Amino acid sequence: MRALLVITNAEAGTSDEERLAEALAVLREQASVEVAKTSNPGELDGVLHRAGGRTVVVAGGDGSLHAVVTALHKRHELADTTLGLLPMGTGNDFARSNDIPLEVADAARLVLDGEPRGVDLLVDEVGNVVVNNVHVGVGAQASRKGARWKGRLGSVGVGKVNLGKLGYPIGAALSAFHPPSWRMRVEIDGRVVNDVDRPVLMVAIGNGGNVGGGTELNPDADTEDGLLDVMISRAVKPMAKLGYVARLRKGEHEERDDVLSLRGTSVKVSGDEFWLSADGEVSGPERSRSWRLERAAYSMILP
Repeated sequence: MRALLVITNAEAGTSDEERLAEALAVLREQASVEVAKTSNPGELDGVLHRAGGRTVVVAGGDGSLHAVVTALHKRHELADTTLGLLPMGTGNDFARSNDIPLEVADAARLVLDGEPRGVDLLVDEVGNVVVNNVHVGVGAQASRKGARWKGRLGSVGVGKVNLGKLGYPIGAALSAFHPPSWRMRVEIDGRVVNDVDRPVLMVAIGNGGNVGGGTELNPDADTEDGLLDVMISRAVKPMAKLGYVARLRKGEHEERDDVLSLRGTSVKVSGDEFWLSADGEVSGPERSRSWRLERAAYSMILP
């Protein structure tokens, strides 16, 4: 019988507890399951210490997956661990990008029947990891504003119709009215693709394609292809900003003449002071940051 270690948030609400119970009922039909609830990095590290080669199943959203991958990476155990995901967050962007079912019972069946495959990872110069997507400029500003709207709307609705997933589009729309532009040098694999004389609205580096609950920021990104997808928006004039946001909400922004779509295995962004949003976590300000791709850094059970 397969052995699974399911890691969940100790502060999950009643609705999440009910959904988790539904998933556990499916998993326990074919596997031995231990459930561990954690509320901070110290507790998470202790749980992973006793994983003992079991498949680690993350019951949570993108933040929870980011936390587990980060902990395993720091423990130098990521390459030897197989992960599964029960998407129980608001956005579930990693799940969307990798065709993991959003219904937890279906996701549980995938954990039992799916195929472990090598998944890429972004690592920056100080060792921080990005599982799905990192963006700087107005995208991070949208995430900062969207986080407030996500909190306000998160209690409205149930399950997939929860309005919290509108946080990022609302944040992007609000940011379009008063965002600055940034003078940035963007280098891909050592080649300058945008210099400081061309102001940018945002730069998005995608391992996965979705952010903010389904906004396709890097539509063609693939976590298994060994490449980063880099989107640079030069839509800095007032009407261009509004047009960019309108096309972004439809996933059509890459069709604009002031948007560049490129690929590579390493990216460096430097210039004006900026904030960044990595897997939904906003940090900064920074003047320079670089990321490199680690191909097939860990195994994830996928369709």
